[in-house]
Amino acid sequence: MNTEELLMNHRSVRKYKDRPIDRQVLDRILECGMRASNTGNMQIYSVVVTQDAERREALSKLHFGQGATCAAYLTICVDVNRYHHWCRLRGCDEPYGNFLWLMSGTVDASLCAQNICVAAESEGLGFCYLGTVMYNTKAIAELLELPKGVVPVVTLSLGYPDEEPQQSERLPLEGTVHYETYHNYSDAEIDDIHRIREEFPFNQEMVRVNKTRNYCEIFTNIRYPKKDNLAISQSLEEFCTQAGFFNKD
Repeated sequence: MNTEELLMNHRSVRKYKDRPIDRQVLDRILECGMRASNTGNMQIYSVVVTQDAERREALSKLHFGQGATCAAYLTICVDVNRYHHWCRLRGCDEPYGNFLWLMSGTVDASLCAQNICVAAESEGLGFCYLGTVMYNTKAIAELLELPKGVVPVVTLSLGYPDEEPQQSERLPLEGTVHYETYHNYSDAEIDDIHRIREEFPFNQEMVRVNKTRNYCEIFTNIRYPKKDNLAISQSLEEFCTQAGFFNKD
């Protein structure tokens, strides 16, 4: 399978076989992650690999049971702690504990994560992005013993697939790609763009089971309601401030 076929056939895997990942395979995947583009070639990120059974179980609870059968969790973090340590040893300033580098590190960690994912699938492994890393950031940081200056931004569950899940739908290119300048959509265009999502059988079943007016309401009222967004945002801001990224000094 070539790279294009690999990417076009991606499916999120949530059930895994009881089979460990060979260290050489895992190292190859991680090396691919390290080759991702990043800001200034500074690599302001770290990857915490969790394979120990007890730690995996504890981490699974913090992800609300997601990835419970995976062989490993990979938690990819923004990390200025390591760079600042180097700065101190070389008698340099420590200028990276601010919002700019939280954002830059998040981009770099995400690029690293995607390289890891593509490499994992090429090795016959499956994975799933766990957005719940943002829901329990402080508890996850405590479990992984992350020092000040390190913020978890992406968690991947990883292992050999024990399912063949249906591929999720995606919006058409005209719904996400803009040439030259941003195209602000008309009501009719918005309806047309989202038709594939609203007519997707699984999504229609979600509407029926949850008794919502439409599929959009699944997101706004059930999956990501405003009250939860605000509470999680406040918790994240507090954690990132404690981690040293929003301090003014």
